[in-house]
Amino acid sequence: MEWSIHDITRLTGTTSRTLRHYGQIGLLEPSRTGHGGLRYYDEDALVRLQRILLLRQLGLSLPAIAEVLTGAQSVIHALRTHLTLLEQERDRVQRQIASVRRTIEKTERGEQLMAEEMFDGFDHTQYKDEVEARWGRDAYAAADRWWRGMSVEDRQAFQNRSTQLIADWTAAAGRGAAPDSDMAQALARRHVEWLGTAPGHGPTSPAKEYVLGLGEMYVSDPRFTATYGGAKGAAFVRDALKVYAEHHL
Repeated sequence: MEWSIHDITRLTGTTSRTLRHYGQIGLLEPSRTGHGGLRYYDEDALVRLQRILLLRQLGLSLPAIAEVLTGAQSVIHALRTHLTLLEQERDRVQRQIASVRRTIEKTERGEQLMAEEMFDGFDHTQYKDEVEARWGRDAYAAADRWWRGMSVEDRQAFQNRSTQLIADWTAAAGRGAAPDSDMAQALARRHVEWLGTAPGHGPTSPAKEYVLGLGEMYVSDPRFTATYGGAKGAAFVRDALKVYAEHHL
């Protein structure tokens, strides 16, 4: 028995655009394509779609879902990685809430506002111990001075650039782009330029060893791995950065 794409959208509430996207990234192929390009799905495809929708409700990214469905990653492992991200985001939001609450209370009492309190949870201070352990106190101090010396607009622009890079990396990995493809290398160039805006690099690009080491950390650190959509996505970023670094740094 088969169902048309229109039947599936009616039964599941999933849009035809979403179903076509799933097909383009190899997540859910139609069982056949009929006259006029109309897509049809058999029972196996419906079972697969059910699993996809359930995993999406749990918050997994499409690359992570693909790894679960192919057996490259277990559901439990994917969920644990997602849980780690959620807990980190929860902690960040809680600190922001406390920061805004302190600002309101001090403003109402007419007390002087402290910048350190106002922006707690909005910057990198929660990573102080980890940064000092990895790269030393001087590295953290330089990064801290750089961040606090930026305007609110500059901070937001830096974060927006980071968010867009992550989204573009994830999309490229989902399309199956090769690490040495034009698409991946354009992203690698943007990534290296973005890294170059952080302290410690001066007017030049980051060192080759720095970029290679960072790429390896994207794969080995579960927080970065989850950020780029799972092990496959993180490995894609690492490999693309490696190709770029070997040719341009």
